[in-house]
Amino acid sequence: MKIAALGILMAPFLGAQSFDVIISGGRVLDGAGSPWFYADVGIRGDTIAAVGDLTAAGAEVKLDAKGFIVAPGFIDIHSHGRRNIFKVPSADNLIRQGVTTILEGNDGSSPLPLGAYLDKLARTPISINVGFFAGHGSIREAVVGLANRAATAEELDRMKALTRQAMHDGAFGVSTGLFYVPGNYAATEEVIALARVAGEHGGMHISHMRDEAAAILDSVRETIRIGEEGGLPTQLTHHKIIGKQNWGASRETLKLVDEARRRGVDVTIDQYPYTASSTGTAALFPQWSLEGGRKAMLERLAAPEALRRIKAEIVRRIEDDRGGGDPANVQLASCDFDHSLDGKTLADVARARAGKVTLESAADAAVEIQTRGGCSAVYHAINEEDVRRIMTHPATMIASDGGISEFGKEVPHPRGYGTFARVLARYTRQLGVLTLEEAVRKMTGLPAARLKLHDRGLLRPGLKADIVIFDPAIADDKATFGDPHQYAEGFRHVLVNGKLAVRHTQVTAERPGRVLRRP
Repeated sequence: MKIAALGILMAPFLGAQSFDVIISGGRVLDGAGSPWFYADVGIRGDTIAAVGDLTAAGAEVKLDAKGFIVAPGFIDIHSHGRRNIFKVPSADNLIRQGVTTILEGNDGSSPLPLGAYLDKLARTPISINVGFFAGHGSIREAVVGLANRAATAEELDRMKALTRQAMHDGAFGVSTGLFYVPGNYAATEEVIALARVAGEHGGMHISHMRDEAAAILDSVRETIRIGEEGGLPTQLTHHKIIGKQNWGASRETLKLVDEARRRGVDVTIDQYPYTASSTGTAALFPQWSLEGGRKAMLERLAAPEALRRIKAEIVRRIEDDRGGGDPANVQLASCDFDHSLDGKTLADVARARAGKVTLESAADAAVEIQTRGGCSAVYHAINEEDVRRIMTHPATMIASDGGISEFGKEVPHPRGYGTFARVLARYTRQLGVLTLEEAVRKMTGLPAARLKLHDRGLLRPGLKADIVIFDPAIADDKATFGDPHQYAEGFRHVLVNGKLAVRHTQVTAERPGRVLRRP
């Protein structure tokens, strides 16, 4: 008789019990970090009905999980899936690596009004669950525009009202993109005022910090302060250290997190497992040059003195910041004005324009690219030791910062296809940086607790049946920076709300995903 293993009621289920789905014989990882154990899992409707010995029970569908891990579906707390969710509602690149829930509205950008968008999404058959944060940058732009100035008292009240409405609409909190325009133009006090509103409604704050390079320590302090003074949980999102001269600073950033937690600040971290980031080519430009939008930027680029200052800052950012010291480290991912540039590096463009590659010719190339509309890009400027150090911190969870991809289009960062598989393959099985139990906790129970998703993230009776069944010996990310459109391997079945979204490694016609709103 199997009884009370790891806090889960484990008893024989006798009699003519019947389930919609039984997953039998697998090694169960409950998402809480507990050691794995053998058990069957019974599902009725959208809910886990039993975990234990179900050999005497019947089911419409029986899945043999011998040799496999049975775990909660992975929760991606930092996603940009809304870019393509209506084009690719099956979200193949995510569901095929076990992702069953994503949180959108990150980096300070979200739809407004949020409620209308969520209603539209709820009418769309999708494969995965989707929740949203309210974006501070979007709220600020709606009230203040793209002006580089403090908000007036009346404007701040309007921003608070928009934040409050988004929370009523179901937002899980407020996100900030303090590196980006217009979030960069906001003082910390403005963010704290909006964070208080989110906190009053049970939400959290998640931040793309103001600087992830030379000023990383001040940025971490600011993120902690927002949570401490705003009275709500706060999170360093996609935490990384950019620029060679800053490598190793994760020792100090993690100390700041530990010190804050010791004094009672609810601060956590998320991270993707790569040594390259991805954002627009505008990230090479000083934020002041982007004030007022595209027309104002073009006017500055036409003014010799402003152009000189802009190019000087681009040179600095290539050398000491996101460029990692070499224009070849900046790889263009998607250029809507000319997709023949997709996959080329800034060095390639500089060479084609000027016949040589220097920091100055690369800055000229960046100006031309931005003048023509800009591109998304991948920036290779992160150190592997920092990645591992951040990953092992107990307050760190896994998140992709990726989106839903149209297969074969553009040359995106491989994190959209491989983040969760890569943690299981490289950092768990191959390098032993994490145990399998801890890796799964960082993808399931930890983000669920952070979001107060009390009905998901753990594999326990009464919770929603978001479940991934994978082979720990072969689970792997295949996507590379040169060839990102490759699906992860080793993921046998994926259930979302009790329905098979992936069966025998193939995406099904089921669209069981739901719009999730803050509890």
